[in-house]
Amino acid sequence: MDDETPRFLDCGESALSVEFGDSVDPAVNARVLALDERLRAAPPAGLCETTPTYRALFLRYEPLAISRAALVAAIEGLIGTAGVEASQPSARWTFPCCYDPEFAEDIGEAAALLGQTAQSLAQLHAGADYRAYMYGFAPGWCYLGGLPQALAIPRRATPRGPTPQGGALIGGALSLIAASPMPTGWYVVGRTPERMFALDRNPPFLVAPGDAVRFEPIDAKTFLSLDARALAGEIVARRETLL
Repeated sequence: MDDETPRFLDCGESALSVEFGDSVDPAVNARVLALDERLRAAPPAGLCETTPTYRALFLRYEPLAISRAALVAAIEGLIGTAGVEASQPSARWTFPCCYDPEFAEDIGEAAALLGQTAQSLAQLHAGADYRAYMYGFAPGWCYLGGLPQALAIPRRATPRGPTPQGGALIGGALSLIAASPMPTGWYVVGRTPERMFALDRNPPFLVAPGDAVRFEPIDAKTFLSLDARALAGEIVARRETLL
């Protein structure tokens, strides 16, 4: 697929997917986020909702207010070099993360499957620079690119029991921060006390797609202290403005 020529795919009679590529790639994702930003700044009449993903922007529109052809024409007029402004993250988040087995139920199993020790797995996971690509699956579940190749692990054939809130997960070539307990096929290799999603917070989603993310190892005692502060509504992750 030519990354310079997006594809417009119908999703039913009132939605459209604008695809910029076929892979999980920072440059592709940057173009998605740039178009999303432009549409949010000046939405054409009839556009109801936009949702960015790894490589595409999902648009829901009102066909009685704007036709598909008119919406596509409006988007083509906005795209141009979309992606240039969003090629670099505007913020970096550092999340405290405990890799002790008490809070990382699957770290031993995942390490054995990867030919690692639990300690080396934790060091590799915490030493990487990640990009927040998208939210999906459930509110607040943040998908991260940048997982070291040495930690790429196939997901389970059968989902494990509910993952804990704040679980730092790995699966495939991605990492993920879970916002709520839910069964998944991913491996829990750590846990952050931060709340990724809170309805009483504005905005409810903590990290913006395109932001950079790092993990900072903490011990169990520190986790419990920060967890109590997060439960009281304090943001315990650190945000650094980059642009």
